[in-house]
Amino acid sequence: MATKSKSAKDSAAKASAKKLSVNGTPNNGTSRNGAPKKAPAVRVNQYGIPDWRLEQPEFEVREVTDGPEIHYEIKGKLNTPVPPIRESKYLTKEQHLELYRWMVMNRRMEVALENLYKQSKVVGGVYFGLGQEACSCASAYALGKDDWFAPMIRNQGAQLVRGFHARDIMMQYMAKAGSPTKGKDGTSHYGDIEKRHMVSPISMLGDLLPVMAGVSLGARLQGKELACLTWIGDGGQSTGVSYEGINFAAVRKLGLVLIIESNLWAYSTPTEYQVNVKDLANRAIGYGMPGVIIDGTDACQVYDATYEAVERAHRGEGPTLIEAKLMRMKGHAIHDAAAYVPKEMHEFWRKRDCIDRFQKYLLEKKWLTPAQDKEMIAAIEKEIDAEREFAENSPMPEGPTAAEGVFCEDGCHEIKPKYGMPQKARRSEGKLKETEAAIHFK
Repeated sequence: MATKSKSAKDSAAKASAKKLSVNGTPNNGTSRNGAPKKAPAVRVNQYGIPDWRLEQPEFEVREVTDGPEIHYEIKGKLNTPVPPIRESKYLTKEQHLELYRWMVMNRRMEVALENLYKQSKVVGGVYFGLGQEACSCASAYALGKDDWFAPMIRNQGAQLVRGFHARDIMMQYMAKAGSPTKGKDGTSHYGDIEKRHMVSPISMLGDLLPVMAGVSLGARLQGKELACLTWIGDGGQSTGVSYEGINFAAVRKLGLVLIIESNLWAYSTPTEYQVNVKDLANRAIGYGMPGVIIDGTDACQVYDATYEAVERAHRGEGPTLIEAKLMRMKGHAIHDAAAYVPKEMHEFWRKRDCIDRFQKYLLEKKWLTPAQDKEMIAAIEKEIDAEREFAENSPMPEGPTAAEGVFCEDGCHEIKPKYGMPQKARRSEGKLKETEAAIHFK
């Protein structure tokens, strides 16, 4: 595969330096004192895809059959040291601390949800993103104010970052009247297209990709280039509609920012038994779009990769595929004990817990003291307790409301362009010639 010339790489580096952060402060690849930040060397894999990780784990899962029973074993290097956090090119000290707070809030909220489930106060199941808080929170944190996002069931941290309250998510799982769907759904099927620019999750995996490509196209027709972020697992990215959505975004150069949460298990199927590629980011080559591999447990890598993809989208340069390698530390849902996962594999990734690593990084940088950390966590726990109490004390929906808001009725809401009047599509003038008419079969 052809590689970029040195001059092309230099030009790309200069272009990426001319940026602003989502908060409006300069994000030009310099440190707080104005000195140039030295970015770590970036490796590429065998197909030229950039790999930002500071370690490349060397192990694989193999299926073992003992009589009628099938289980999985893991082989490889599992005792390697935990890598350091990769320095961010864009985050300020204050942004590091704010992002850390969102990640801790994400985890504490899910612990509260698990307790509510065990107390039989949840209607249905609960889906967790344990170990994936950096991937959810840091990517959402990199979005601009007007950008859109469409979370999957495990990206609850992204909802917190983008303005939802923990009580909203708790009430939704408890089917309370005050939940986003007014008690008509017990999981994550809700959105907010007016204020928070959130598209509702879709249970049919992969369907969000063409939807978000469509949101980007719709904004462009109204004169605005936006980033439209969504996530997909390593299992969901194999669906046919995923291919169609990514390809359409690539062909039309739409602002789709796709993060593949390469969490090693599609429910109980290991990645090795689902795809015959080592890096899912390699698939970006076939679509003719940029791809990058990152450590999904490193919040700085997640933020930087998403930020650069968002800036590409804002410039109208098309979609980006980000493969975030990590591991889902819980089963598919709360009913799944994940007994199929080898214990050694869980232990390997437990040592790379994204919150523990980020906490250690901030303490070593002296941006956070142990006392400040303890005070912040106590404040979060107090807030989560209040949110949980509010959710528990909220009423269940009244019976007659079950039929309300199910179907759109005349005059219930106005549908209008969000950013401006779309440009009119060109129409051919005159009638079709007889030879151009549609074919009719007799």
